[in-house]
Amino acid sequence: MIKKTMKMMTVVFAASMLLTSCYSYTSVVGKGAQGNSQTTKWNHYVIYGLAPVGVSDSKQMADGAENYTVHTRQSFVNGLVSSLTFGIYTPTTTTVTK
Repeated sequence: MIKKTMKMMTVVFAASMLLTSCYSYTSVVGKGAQGNSQTTKWNHYVIYGLAPVGVSDSKQMADGAENYTVHTRQSFVNGLVSSLTFGIYTPTTTTVTK
């Protein structure tokens, strides 16, 4: 009975680690993106994203545009880098579309 419970707990733990999703959020400024010109930069965080080291400025990335869309996410590559560093370095990606 104990072996079966331990095996089930191991499967649940492995599934929870493998099936995590990448988070993302979108902000619309003004009327949102009017074209398809994109600028992408990485944001740098440490300690599981608790302490920002270098965060991109979406207003600067929009280069004076009044209407643009900001999409910030943790991509697969960001998640891979985070897992390889055991969460010490946790990057995200910001894309501004104008």
